[in-house]
Amino acid sequence: MIKHKGFPSRLPGTDFQFTVRRENKNGPTPIISRERYLDRKPSDKRADEGFLEALWSYFGDSTFCRGNLDAGRICWFFGREIVSVEDFFDSKDYDALLRIDQAAARRAFPKIFDRH
Repeated sequence: MIKHKGFPSRLPGTDFQFTVRRENKNGPTPIISRERYLDRKPSDKRADEGFLEALWSYFGDSTFCRGNLDAGRICWFFGREIVSVEDFFDSKDYDALLRIDQAAARRAFPKIFDRH
């Protein structure tokens, strides 16, 4: 499992996790697409924005490996702001390649791109 050194481990001042420390003994948690409902708590929305901003700051528009990024957090974006770049996507692979769909991310989180 690739560890993205320098990537924030969590949203500062909270317990919202962005990375995992070690591989799961039962295998990687699968990445699925989760629906973000409009009535989510403000803290959840801040965690979403913080994670996507960290991804954008760290990777920009480059392809990146899932590695030690938290699958649960990726799931809130997968299929919309974060997409697979491989024809065959293995949702349980730490080496799966992803990228930020910049157009979708700008529509959903315009403040992030205004700051960068």
